[in-house]
Amino acid sequence: MVQLGGVWRNEQLAAINVVRIELIKERNFKYSGSRQIRCADDAANILFEYIGNTDREEFVVMVLSTKHYVNALNTVSIGSLDASLVHPREVFKPAILANASDIIVGHNHPSGDPTASPEDTAVTRRLVEAGRTLGIDVLDHIIVGDSGRFTSLKAQGLL
Repeated sequence: MVQLGGVWRNEQLAAINVVRIELIKERNFKYSGSRQIRCADDAANILFEYIGNTDREEFVVMVLSTKHYVNALNTVSIGSLDASLVHPREVFKPAILANASDIIVGHNHPSGDPTASPEDTAVTRRLVEAGRTLGIDVLDHIIVGDSGRFTSLKAQGLL
């Protein structure tokens, strides 16, 4: 018997989990340059070192402070040779937990050609819209290829 609101009921209590959410630092990424992003080149240089030589497409979010220092990197998705699944909730989860002011997203094209596909453009638009709702701006989407080549969707006017 359980008393609920002054009424005795012959029911069992349901168990509801109480959770705590925290951001866990997995490891340090040693980067030879500055952590501050002043232009697309700065973001691309970090991405080249972080995912530039991988054999599969990897989608990464850079969590930025108000002064555009990279506070964290999170690999959102590891795909196949030519595709990676990306959903806004997975992109913004680390940004929210790390109190991001802004983010920059990026991924690699293992083919070496950093040209944005229609899918890349569509994902970017979805992320920009989600960011507006959350109050976290998507500053750019950088696609890295080989030989130091990259594409900034912001520079192409696609943001």
